[in-house]
Amino acid sequence: MYLDHEEENHNLSLNRFESMLKTNKVFFFDSEEFEEIILYYLDMGKTNLAKKALKLGLDQHPKSTGLKLVQVEMLVYEDKLDAAEKLLNELYAIEPHNEEIFIQRASIYSKRDNHEKAVACLQEALNYTDDFADVYNLMGMEYLFMDNLEAAKESFIKCLEEDFLDQSALYNVVYCFEFLDQNKAAVDYLKTYIERNPYSEIAWHQSGRLYYGLKDYENAVRAFEFATYIDDTFVGAFMEKGKALERLKRYEEAIACYNQTIALDDPTSYALLRIGKCYEKLGNRAEAMKYFNQTVHEDPLLDKGWIAITDFYIREKNFQKALFHVNKALAIDDQNPGYWKRYATINEAMNFFEEAEYGYRKAVELGDFELDTWLFWVGILQYLGEYEHAVHTLLQASEYYPEEQEIEYRLAGLYFIQNLSEKGLFHLANGLRLNYQNHTLIATLFPSIWEQTEVQNYISKFEK
Repeated sequence: MYLDHEEENHNLSLNRFESMLKTNKVFFFDSEEFEEIILYYLDMGKTNLAKKALKLGLDQHPKSTGLKLVQVEMLVYEDKLDAAEKLLNELYAIEPHNEEIFIQRASIYSKRDNHEKAVACLQEALNYTDDFADVYNLMGMEYLFMDNLEAAKESFIKCLEEDFLDQSALYNVVYCFEFLDQNKAAVDYLKTYIERNPYSEIAWHQSGRLYYGLKDYENAVRAFEFATYIDDTFVGAFMEKGKALERLKRYEEAIACYNQTIALDDPTSYALLRIGKCYEKLGNRAEAMKYFNQTVHEDPLLDKGWIAITDFYIREKNFQKALFHVNKALAIDDQNPGYWKRYATINEAMNFFEEAEYGYRKAVELGDFELDTWLFWVGILQYLGEYEHAVHTLLQASEYYPEEQEIEYRLAGLYFIQNLSEKGLFHLANGLRLNYQNHTLIATLFPSIWEQTEVQNYISKFEK
């Protein structure tokens, strides 16, 4: 592989330095070489080697401001902030216009959670630096720490104006737009960015994500396509393109995208699952089940894979197999209310009513407050003859649905069953007021109550 001249020199310096450590010979390096060696070891997490290089560097260049600033960076890295600050003060007395002094001082303030002063130091650094992009990027990060997303966004935009190839700033500016719920503005910004840098696969990919979030799936597909044209190994763009194509019901094209991710990388359970879903939508049940099985084989702990098989068998009305697979999902995640609702539905279909009641109860306890979940649960309680429990459950449901006529009719019927006519008439009146046309629900759910003269007479008063 071709290495440019600068990289060759860097590797040569590292090799010479490591050879020196092995042989105990002393080689001369200029101060900039030492700086690069130290920073390389710090980036690699090899702190001991960085310290050795710093000591040797200062021995050879005791007056080097650059090496002393690297020493400050190392002290900050080790949380020796007082020592770092003392050394910075000494350096400031010598070079008061060195931007790196202000940058390192900002780093110390940041470590002490004084982000306002950190920003002030970085603003001062702007007066002396030639690398505006780096300073603006650091300011953006400080504003993120302060939860000032608007200021952070502006700083990252300024960074990109100075260096439009800074990918971390590009990701961060999109993050700020999204956090501020400014997705349309983010799309507009990326359009202007792409005019400057049309071959940025990252910008196209981020545009696709934003379009997807805005439900503009056609433009999302186009953006992801451009990302893959620029980088035909961009697995994430192929995956996202597949998701957008699914939304457009272009399932065969989506399958092709997911297969491309598998060709580029090892098969992922997510890609296999999506392929199975696409085949299911195309009506190819055999291929769908094949990929669902591959999904759980690839990742047995992926609960969504077991749920996909569960739903497949529910649609096939093969409840025995559906129950087996939903139990697999619950063994992985028993805090998912949707899984408990499936468990309840399956058991109800198999006439296992006590298990069904438990499933609906768990679903509600875990946060499923959909009306049908409450009503299914109450239906099971009614079947089991647990009328008081059913009433209590409906009263809970009415807190979420205070004007729901079906709850009122059911409460009426349950109170009449318990010979609590006054309460029954109260809720019957509520139901009739909310939706008179649906009063025959009493006949469907409580046929013996429907035939009572008292009930028929009361209903007749509301006829129009």
